[in-house]
Amino acid sequence: MTSEPVRRRRHGKQLEAELLTAGWDELVETGYGRLTMESIAVRARTSEAVLYRRWANKDQLVLAAMEHYRNAHPVADPDTGTLRGDLLAQLAAVSETRAPFFAIAAATAFSGLLAGTGLTPAQVRAEVMGEEVLPHARAVYRRAHDRGELDLGRVPAAVLDLPYDLVRHDLLMELRPPEPARIREIVDELFLPLLRNHRAGRTSWE
Repeated sequence: MTSEPVRRRRHGKQLEAELLTAGWDELVETGYGRLTMESIAVRARTSEAVLYRRWANKDQLVLAAMEHYRNAHPVADPDTGTLRGDLLAQLAAVSETRAPFFAIAAATAFSGLLAGTGLTPAQVRAEVMGEEVLPHARAVYRRAHDRGELDLGRVPAAVLDLPYDLVRHDLLMELRPPEPARIREIVDELFLPLLRNHRAGRTSWE
C-alpha cells in the first residue's frame, strides 16, 4: 500500500517567492482582467487567506509579482573593453531580457491596473521598473570613465540616460526587442556624437 505524499510546508521568503511566481504565471496566462486572488491561490496550491495576509488586493499582488519577476531576471553587464562595445552588448541584453516583461507590464497597465491602483502612469512606471540606477553610477559608464573614454563630470545625466530611455521606449511601443540595427543607430548616430560634443566642451547645437 502506497502512502499519500506528505505536503511540503512552505514558510517565509520561500512561500512569498512561490506566491509571487504563481501570480506572475497567472498574469501571463490569463491576463490582468481575468486574474483573481482565487485563481492565484489555486495555482499556488494555497488559500486566498494566505494571499490576503500579504497583499490587500490583486493590484498590490500584481505589482509585487512584476517586481519579483524583474528582480529574478537581471540584465547582464558585459565588459567588452570599450564603451561602444559595452553599450551595444548591454542594450541588446536589456532588450532580450526585458521584452517579455514589458509586453506583460504594458498589457496589464492598459487592462485596468492604472484605474485599480489610482496611480498615475509615471507612478506605475516607477513601481514596475523599480529603482533605476543613477546614470552616472552605471557600471558601463564608470568603466568608460576609468579608461578615459568619457568624463562623467562633464556629461549630463540626460545624455547618459538617452540610450536606455530609447530602448525602453521601443520596447513599450513595439513590445519586442529592437533590431540590432536600431541599437547600433542609437549608439553610433545619437549617443556617441552627443558624447563627443561634451568631450570637446561643445553643446549639441553648436
